[in-house]
Amino acid sequence: MRRALIALGAAALVSGLAAPAAATPEPREFGRATLTGFATLPAETFVPGSEASGAALGTAPVNGLTPPFAGQPVQGFSGIVRRGGGVYDMLSDNGFGAKANSADFLLRVHQVRPDLRTGAVKVLGGFDLSDPDRRIAFPLTREDRKLTGADFDVESIVRAADGTYWIGDEFGPFVLHFSSSGKLLDAPVPLPGVQAPENPFLNGAQPNLGRSKGFEGMAESVDGKRLHPLLEGTVSGDPAGTLRMYEFDVRKKRYTNKRWAYKLDAANHAIGDAIAVDRHRFLIIERDGAQGDAAQVKRVYLADTRDRDRDGALDKTLVADLLDVANPKGHGGFGETFRFPFETIEDVALLDDHTLIIANDNNFPFSSGRTPGKADNNEFITVRLSHPLKADRRALRR
Repeated sequence: MRRALIALGAAALVSGLAAPAAATPEPREFGRATLTGFATLPAETFVPGSEASGAALGTAPVNGLTPPFAGQPVQGFSGIVRRGGGVYDMLSDNGFGAKANSADFLLRVHQVRPDLRTGAVKVLGGFDLSDPDRRIAFPLTREDRKLTGADFDVESIVRAADGTYWIGDEFGPFVLHFSSSGKLLDAPVPLPGVQAPENPFLNGAQPNLGRSKGFEGMAESVDGKRLHPLLEGTVSGDPAGTLRMYEFDVRKKRYTNKRWAYKLDAANHAIGDAIAVDRHRFLIIERDGAQGDAAQVKRVYLADTRDRDRDGALDKTLVADLLDVANPKGHGGFGETFRFPFETIEDVALLDDHTLIIANDNNFPFSSGRTPGKADNNEFITVRLSHPLKADRRALRR
């Protein structure tokens, strides 16, 4: 059993549930996960009829692809939301990896349908994120107020019961609230006491969070009343390798006084995504910064906000090692051991009490974890866990 959550504020997460959560199993190690499906979207997939992009990348080939690009790439999947019928909302992040090179990348939510049996992925459409009502007080890149990767680095997404979207940003970090069609509904909500170097309100102050180390993950509580945004980086002054997780009241549109910290296995690791299993437990992707054969840590943990040992340190349990997944049926044309060896793995959702769908952020065109020298595709996998999660039934409906 690995310990990973250290209480920085209240020690327990209180929520008014309409129905009791399922009983939590006694702590135990999970066995090897099994690959049950595989699908891939080619790296060179672009939004039909879209604007050119990548002008700030130069003209030298990158992993076999030469910028600038004729359209907007369908890439950088950093958040996933189930829509039903095998369709998913996929959030693209800031674009080409930095504020300075992503001014021509439009922030967008794509709707895709991966077929985990045939291996094909169909892009059904999507919508751009914009601020037509001028909720944002600082200058934007475009006069038409479509949002770009020079404005925000969006990395996590939740769809509320009313159809609106809550999105976590890394530049502020901010919590953003959008309509079902991508229109910003409220002013960006800053995180009190924490600012990244890209924060537009820094005004010469010293940042206390690393570059693009804001809200990489954001889970919705199973009752839909709260968000739990999770930073990717350690706030200055906190113990090395601990990442703050907050509680955000959706109705009041503000943070509560509750806060926890997720402790990484190593200080140079990062998280990729977070989703709720019940009112106490979360699935969290943890990863190193390597890819391909050099990758050593690509894991999914089950983290619990309750202090089982009553010593201030809370447990996390490894439920899936994504570098050692059993593949007895040879899905994707791979061997009996499947590896998901990407630098950034940033999407996880529950399909049933045993099964997760997971996808990578391919950092188009920079990552080449599957084949050296070749830009990574967007891959989707389903994995069956060795034990049921005994999740709250509301988590399985999301």
